[in-house]
Amino acid sequence: MMVRAGGILKLAALVFAFLLAVFLTFQLLENNMDFKLGSVLSRSVPVNDGPTKPIRYKCGLSKPCPPGHFAFKMASGAASVVGPRICLEDTLLMSGVKNNVGRGINIALVNGRTGELIKTDMFDMWAGDVAPLIKFLKEIEEGTVVMMASFDDPSTKLNDEARKLIADLGSTAINNLGFRDNWIFVGGKGIKTKSPFEQHIKNSADTNKFEGWPEVLEMEGCVPQRQD
Repeated sequence: MMVRAGGILKLAALVFAFLLAVFLTFQLLENNMDFKLGSVLSRSVPVNDGPTKPIRYKCGLSKPCPPGHFAFKMASGAASVVGPRICLEDTLLMSGVKNNVGRGINIALVNGRTGELIKTDMFDMWAGDVAPLIKFLKEIEEGTVVMMASFDDPSTKLNDEARKLIADLGSTAINNLGFRDNWIFVGGKGIKTKSPFEQHIKNSADTNKFEGWPEVLEMEGCVPQRQD
């Protein structure tokens, strides 16, 4: 009887040992699988170690405009080859690609409250007539943002009346604008002060970048939105 009981105890011990071994084996396999799976996942997830893409602001400005301002960027024409370019609020208003620029003075009129384009036009100041330009300037409504850019020659046909009308929009360089000068300007109808948005470079054989023409002018900034 004692022998039979001892045999049962030994059998039970062996079964327990076997079950324990099986349990530990499965535990080890499970842990190993988790480890391998974790390694695979960690290798498959891309790590962004490269440089972050720079933020692009409206019209490609170097920094954003504050609230209540319109972002703009513009360039004068390049000699008599490449036309000027005017961008406002990430919308290209005038350029050679849009086929709405020409020799002389290029003008874009923008609603000072909404930033919406009113119209664009170009005036040939070499072979054209100044009368259409004068008429255009006189019809600009109060509160309109006026953006101007030269191409080739902006001044030969200009007279005192046209210069005075442009000066009233806030320009300080218009009275000195000469043959084949480069010039870009942003002003407004009803402006009370001289505009801070203007660049002018004289046509000079000593400083010209191109033969017979000065270098291209570029300007960017933030135009205050009209509130009243």
